[in-house]
Amino acid sequence: MANEGSDPGAVRRSWWLWAGIGFAGVLLAAVLAYFLLRPAAVEEPSSKGQPAVAAGAPPVPPSTWGPEMLATLDQARSDYGGALAERVCVSCHGVDGASSTADRPSLAGQSAAAIYKQLLDFRTGARHDPFMTPVAQSLVATDLANLALFYGRHAHPDGELGRRAQPFNFGVQRLVAEGDSTRGIAACNGCHVNGGNGPVETPVLIGQQRQYLANQLRAYRDGRRRNDIDQRMRNIAGQLTDAEIEGLAAYYQGVE
Repeated sequence: MANEGSDPGAVRRSWWLWAGIGFAGVLLAAVLAYFLLRPAAVEEPSSKGQPAVAAGAPPVPPSTWGPEMLATLDQARSDYGGALAERVCVSCHGVDGASSTADRPSLAGQSAAAIYKQLLDFRTGARHDPFMTPVAQSLVATDLANLALFYGRHAHPDGELGRRAQPFNFGVQRLVAEGDSTRGIAACNGCHVNGGNGPVETPVLIGQQRQYLANQLRAYRDGRRRNDIDQRMRNIAGQLTDAEIEGLAAYYQGVE
């Protein structure tokens, strides 16, 4: 009678049995390792103190006029604002509020409301600028109101605003005086001149720095600046061409 240990069929069956057991063990170890190590991998980014910002997070809403905001501006003191301006503002906006820097706006002659609204937006993050944002965030709302009142009423009268001749360009002149109803563009001078009919925070543009104004119109058009109430300026700037933006900026500063 033949010996069972020498049976080839039995040897093959025994090898497959142990091979199956070994494979199952490896698979089980891999599954256990996955579930044991996965939580640590998921939580690792937060342990560095840099939580991810949710994509598409809504922007900070712009400042709008309410009782508290109006009261702060009504109680502002221009003498405090003038002293503060000497320390933090003159290097960019000039001693009398007339900027000599191409990408920094003139403030003298603007209304206190126009300046205050922008300063608040820098402070809250509704508007961002690498220079103005930290300055505004280092000051309290009453300081911002004091600065706005000083430049709006008590700096050098009108500064450079309204003191320059405007170059002639028929297309630009039409946008300034009439707008373009086919594109839903209102006349620029309907709001952006002294005594205009725009909202209380509307800035005066005549005499403003050309580069600064062109930069802001492009920022509105591209959606990089979004602190206009009801998207008024984004809707208008979104219809403007590059040539129109440059033409309007040159017109309002008064340069050829």
